[in-house]
Amino acid sequence: MTTNESGPTIVIVPGLRGHVEEHWQTILATTIAGTLTVPVSSDSNASLDDRMAALDETLAAVPGRALLVAHSAGVVITAHWAQRHPGTDRIAGALLAAPPDLEAPLPAGNLSPQALTELGWTPVPRGPLPFPSIVAAGTNDPLASYAAVARLADAWGSRLVNLGEVGHLNPASGYGEWPAAVELIEELTAAAATVGS
Repeated sequence: MTTNESGPTIVIVPGLRGHVEEHWQTILATTIAGTLTVPVSSDSNASLDDRMAALDETLAAVPGRALLVAHSAGVVITAHWAQRHPGTDRIAGALLAAPPDLEAPLPAGNLSPQALTELGWTPVPRGPLPFPSIVAAGTNDPLASYAAVARLADAWGSRLVNLGEVGHLNPASGYGEWPAAVELIEELTAAAATVGS
């Protein structure tokens, strides 16, 4: 079992569908002591403002600094949150896994570009993030081309990690556990400790 006694509090930022029992974020939350998960409304069409308010409420419960672990639309939430909180020192870093390209048409069963705009999700912020970040993405994600993700990572000033053919890094793609998440979190935690010293 992994503990996080001396580092920042891990805050899980789920995607649009929220808590999924078999998801690597859910599994991760049970393996790192003190981890908090941003709650998600049962309304899968929740507005960005609703999701931002939930993140703010979760961060208010963190006694020190937080390290965000975001997946899919949770990555977009993180980018919007950073834009609204420039110069923040509350966030020690962020692991941004499988960001979707919300400005391109998504596969059937997902929100339309018009709905995403009306709900506040787009345009996706492209300013540099004010904290260390790693974007981890696959080469065959149905929700974003690797080239689109690479452009986001470059705009945010994030280190880009190519995960290979992992789809959307979710249970539908065979994940489940994702052990590399712990290694990337440890890298970000070490970077935050260096910045803070």
